[in-house]
Amino acid sequence: MSTSRLDGRIALVTGGSRGIGHAAARALASLGATVVVSGRDDSEALRSRVPELEALGAPAAVSIAADSADRNAIKNLYAEVLQRFKRLDILIHAAGSLGDGLLGMISDDVIDRTIDVNLKGTLRHLQGATRLMQRSGSGAIVLVTSIMGTRGAPGVAAYAAAKAGIVGLVRSASKELAPKKIRVNAVSPGFIDTDMTAELSPEVRSQRISQIGLGRAGTADEVAGAIVFLATDASTYITGQILGVDGGMVL
Repeated sequence: MSTSRLDGRIALVTGGSRGIGHAAARALASLGATVVVSGRDDSEALRSRVPELEALGAPAAVSIAADSADRNAIKNLYAEVLQRFKRLDILIHAAGSLGDGLLGMISDDVIDRTIDVNLKGTLRHLQGATRLMQRSGSGAIVLVTSIMGTRGAPGVAAYAAAKAGIVGLVRSASKELAPKKIRVNAVSPGFIDTDMTAELSPEVRSQRISQIGLGRAGTADEVAGAIVFLATDASTYITGQILGVDGGMVL
């Protein structure tokens, strides 16, 4: 069997209704994984992913709403995964919230939401996944951080701080979980064409692209390719790594 196939694996993808999470869920389904997609709200966009993923090859697909800023929602998410499937083999945590604003103007509500979703939520998802993966004795966890966590930029201090925290989380969790045969890695996307970047002005977009060695924005599918590599048996000797997917923006 190819080391890239995921037949018989149960995968959970947060932020799975759009963007990088949606692309990752599609890629996992095409490799034969059973996919649970989660999003903040029980939206039509989230529910519509179920037949789409099954059409791509997932033996089964399920949508479960869970706000990554809500600790009880996260607990309930993993309880439902356990009830339905009795195990979890892969976590792709792509849920995030930008929360931009200049230092002197960013509100307490935006700071709290940004940290709660991007850092606290990531830690709680990692806890929930680890508890289930220990039941079967192995697992692969891929977190989505950001180039902003290492490079920074004006107006995104809270977001950059939260994403930098994910880097420390990967380094620590991978060392703790390696003896349990649970691998923890992250991808660090650069400037990617998503709903988030679509809101930028043409001037800002042009300025960002001018900093990229490959001379263009990346796609969600290109990030998903790196995620899937870290989730499959093609990377069984890789843990604790932050893989940049940025077209040469940071070298």
